[in-house]
Amino acid sequence: MRAARGPAPGEAAAAAVVSLPARGSLRSGLAARGRVAEREGVLKDGRPRLRAAPLDPPFRIVLVEPEIPQNTGNIARLAAATQSPLHLLGRLGFRIDERSVRRAGLDYWHLVTLEQHLDIAHFRHRHPNARLRLFSAVAQRSYLDADFRPGDALVFGKESVGLDPDLLARMPDDVFGIPTLGPVRSLNLANAVSIVLYEALRQVGALAGAAPG
Repeated sequence: MRAARGPAPGEAAAAAVVSLPARGSLRSGLAARGRVAEREGVLKDGRPRLRAAPLDPPFRIVLVEPEIPQNTGNIARLAAATQSPLHLLGRLGFRIDERSVRRAGLDYWHLVTLEQHLDIAHFRHRHPNARLRLFSAVAQRSYLDADFRPGDALVFGKESVGLDPDLLARMPDDVFGIPTLGPVRSLNLANAVSIVLYEALRQVGALAGAAPG
């Protein structure tokens, strides 16, 4: 698995945020694969989908140094389904145009608002009004106890070690976790993001009034 190249000295200011293009190697040909089966607003058999109104401002999904391309691809599909911007921070454990990332995201990458940042500091500089909500397997409070607000940034660490302990220590009131009932160490990253994001959407009423259309 190839790691993305980190910025060279002097590149930091220019590389703070990289908005990936809406078309290109990552997205070329993907939309065509699903146009018939995934027409806007309609399922394969012609029935309308259950939809809710977009949230403004939206929740932001923030992945710090994600390592497994399939997870990021699945999270990209989630981001497209909920119109939540996806932010990738730091050194990635894969190339964003790798086949495994594309396959996991299917034909939804062109619908994702995607940004890359050097680190948390650069993300906060770019989005100063986004309140950070940190998620960790070693948290002392459940995500169900979090008070979500529209525009919050939902921050998740790398699959192997999670978020930096120093960051968690600096923001103890903003750290939450997902309880487990069995002996597993943690949940899959894509599953964890889905659980948290939909709870956040539920709390702020974004799912209320959903209707076919």
